[in-house]
Amino acid sequence: MSHHKRRPLVNIASPWACEPGVVRFQEPAEGLSPAQLQLLRDDALGQPYILEHYNRRHLFFSLDCVQSSMYIDRPDDLISPYTRKMMAFLLLNQNPHDIVMIGLGGGSLAKFCYRHLPMSRVTVVELDARVIALREQFCIPEDDERFRIVHADGVQYLRSSQEPVDVVLVDAFDEVGIARSLAESDFYANAERLLREHGVLVMNFCGETARYAPNIRGIRAAFNDRVLLVPVRLDGNLLIFASKTNFEQHLLPEADTTAEYLQRTLALEFRRFLACMRTGMTSRDPLVTEGH
Repeated sequence: MSHHKRRPLVNIASPWACEPGVVRFQEPAEGLSPAQLQLLRDDALGQPYILEHYNRRHLFFSLDCVQSSMYIDRPDDLISPYTRKMMAFLLLNQNPHDIVMIGLGGGSLAKFCYRHLPMSRVTVVELDARVIALREQFCIPEDDERFRIVHADGVQYLRSSQEPVDVVLVDAFDEVGIARSLAESDFYANAERLLREHGVLVMNFCGETARYAPNIRGIRAAFNDRVLLVPVRLDGNLLIFASKTNFEQHLLPEADTTAEYLQRTLALEFRRFLACMRTGMTSRDPLVTEGH
């Protein structure tokens, strides 16, 4: 369970003409200095910050990449197309009991699953205490019997865990791309080990594309090639679906009924998600073998 001292937030007008609004971040313990204000103007603050404009609240580490977005009046909605498409894991496992998420960000997927999957327990593993400390700003629920945030390294958490899970959702990044520790460790092997018989891993890829291929190779090896690559064209992201069982049984014509039901229930585009998965690339696609 996470317990982090939440320092007061600094609120200042955005210093960037291209990104108007209000910037909000944790006040340093020693107080805000002119040097730190200059770092903010240079987009080199070195800590997570919020940019709020009209009805949207965004989480950034730098303006190069938004980490999360939220409608202030509808905080549980999924705004980013890639987060919506990650929910396609329900086409592969409709009744997950235990969901583990690696990376909190603004908690978009965590909030959505907590609200709409009442039979699921959600555990979110986040390395950066400064991100966890902003949970109230993104209307992330407090820990309870169905929801918890763990302050830990995702690689170490999966390595030490013995609790079986149904779904692992991975959205873990540093300032430039996928966290290096994932491909450089036994992360994917441990994810596969913990997943139950019909378990599924879904991972978001974006940022520096040179980091894609090592991670895809790691997933491919851990899941014995049971991997689909599904682009998210509106975001420019790539999603990876890896399953404990073969995908074919989940993508048969009968899956159309499941997609229709999920679309009515959750108001997400599950019919389109299913079509995308049916045409998704395999792990032997040139994207993987050529390392692009």
